[in-house]
Amino acid sequence: MGKPGAADRRKVYVRIADELRKDIADGRYPVGEALPSIAKLGERFGAAGATVERALAVLREENIIMSRQGTPSIVTRRPEQEPAGELPVEVAEGPSEEFTLLFGQLQEIRGQLRRLSTRLDDLDERTRDL
Repeated sequence: MGKPGAADRRKVYVRIADELRKDIADGRYPVGEALPSIAKLGERFGAAGATVERALAVLREENIIMSRQGTPSIVTRRPEQEPAGELPVEVAEGPSEEFTLLFGQLQEIRGQLRRLSTRLDDLDERTRDL
C-alpha cells in the first residue's frame, strides 16, 4: 500500500483492512496462522499502531481474525468464505473457551516444533563432518 493519492480517499485504517483482507483471501496469511505484529504491520503500511489496531478491529468484526490481549491476531476464515451474517451463532459470538484453549495449545506446540527443528539442524551441522 503506497501513500494515499487523489484517487484513494478512504481512511487509512480502511485501506489497511482492505489490503489485509486481500492478503488473507489470496492465501498470504492462511486460516489458523498469525498475522504479523501490529508493529510490523505499522512498518509495512507506514501507519501508527493505533491505526493498524483499528484496521484489525474491522477484520475482527467481520470474523476474519480473532485476537486476545497479548497474543497475535489469528486468521479464522478467508473473506470469500461464509459472509459474517451467515456464520453459525457460536462463531459470530466469538471463539469458544475450548477453541481458545486448544488454539493456545496448538501455538505452543508449533513453537516447540520450531525449537526442535532448530536443534536438529544444529545437531546435523555438528555431526556432518564426523
